[in-house]
Parts: sequence; C-alpha cells; structure tokens
Amino acid sequence: MKTVYYTASSVDGFIADADHSLSWLLSRDIDQEGAMAYPGFRATIGAAAVGANTYQWVLDHDPDGWDFTMPTWVFTHRDFPPQDGVTFTTDDVRTVHAALAEAAGGKDVWLMGGGDLVGQFADAGLLDEVWVQYAPITLGGGAPLLPRRLELRLEEQDRNREFLVARYTVSPPG
Repeated sequence: MKTVYYTASSVDGFIADADHSLSWLLSRDIDQEGAMAYPGFRATIGAAAVGANTYQWVLDHDPDGWDFTMPTWVFTHRDFPPQDGVTFTTDDVRTVHAALAEAAGGKDVWLMGGGDLVGQFADAGLLDEVWVQYAPITLGGGAPLLPRRLELRLEEQDRNREFLVARYTVSPPG
C-alpha cells in the first residue's frame, strides 16, 4: 500500500486559483485512457483523504455532487451535511492515516487535496508518491502544489495530450 498525492497543477505550481477554483483545469484536453490518466490511477485506490476546500468545490461544481464510492476522510473544521462513506475529521493525519490504510484494504490511499493537507502527511513521513498532471497554463497565484520543501525523485514522465505528466517518489530526509 502506498499513500499517493495525485493532482493537477498549473506550470507555475498552483492546484487552484486565488478564488479556490479549478475551472482553469476543466477545459483542458486529456486522454482518459492515456498516460497517468485518472481512470487507471483510480483503479489502484481504496480510500481517500481530502481537504475541505476541495470537497466544497466538488459539492458546488460537480452536477453529481460527491459521488466517490471509496471511503473518504474530509479534514475540516466546517460543518457539512452527512454523506454516505464520508467521515469528517479534525484529527491528526497520523491517526487518520491508520484508518485510511485499513479502509483501503490493501489498495493505495489517495491524498486528493489540498497542498497543505498533503504537506501534513509529508511532515509525518506518510507520503510515498506524488503524481502531477501539469496543465499548460500559469495562474500567478492561488493554492500551491505543496507549500513545503519536499525532496522528490522523478520515476516516470510522459505526455497526455496537453499535459506533461510525472510520477515522483518521496526521497527520505537527509
């Protein structure tokens, strides 16, 4: 089992714009059967952790609302309506990671967003891989890909239509 941060980013390193929007991403051309595309990645995932801003954005902008079928933990201090399969938490990432790993049933854990939440997992030594789909756009500001220093080793790179896609492993400190 691995814990993986899978996300898209602008080429200047932002996962959402200054208004916490992902609209810049949705008009981009990507082959869903291509290199490092979501469906292939999703097949490896058993549970997910997500930040409150990402969760709220999906609720507000996806016509199906939150329709993920995997067990999901939302890290938040906000109140959200109950949702089947979703646990809302303010607990430390170390505590929740144990529950995520158990719920994943041998599959990988997806750190869905945002960057600061992923940074907390990295700080705790719980992040194994980072997969990034770089979109051909600069945002000039917003939510950073990772607001921490993190040493990575490039394992794989490719092109998926408009996107440069890359998979990194997290290098141990030192």
